[in-house]
Amino acid sequence: MTLRTTATNSDLDWLLDRLVDQVPGTRAAIVLSDDGLVVSQSSSVARVDAERLAAIATGQQSLARGVGEVFGGGAVRQVIIELDELWLFVSAAGRGTHLAVVADQEVDAEVMAVAMDTLVQQVGQRLGTEVRVQRLEGGGRE
Repeated sequence: MTLRTTATNSDLDWLLDRLVDQVPGTRAAIVLSDDGLVVSQSSSVARVDAERLAAIATGQQSLARGVGEVFGGGAVRQVIIELDELWLFVSAAGRGTHLAVVADQEVDAEVMAVAMDTLVQQVGQRLGTEVRVQRLEGGGRE
């Protein structure tokens, strides 16, 4: 089991562990905020790798949003990246929150999509994160 260096949402951690355990070929799962911070992670991934995955996943979500804006595609539902040996699945999981899963190439993508959707439906509102507002000098909002 991975020792966490910062706190995550332990209620979600066990659900992510269950996803990793129940879908053959799944390596890691995280919940991340829109700004790329780890909200929760499976025990199968080290904290440093979860943080890197969150940064990668938020970048992919941003690129997909850009495609939607330029070509009128609407909201991003899911980003799927296929590598020689891995899949990366990133899907919307709540207000300002995403679910990212890394799996072996042999994973059944349809089973993964259903498992991810089921997890999102199970936890619903608990996956939403508050928008961080940047403050200007003098205490005003941007």
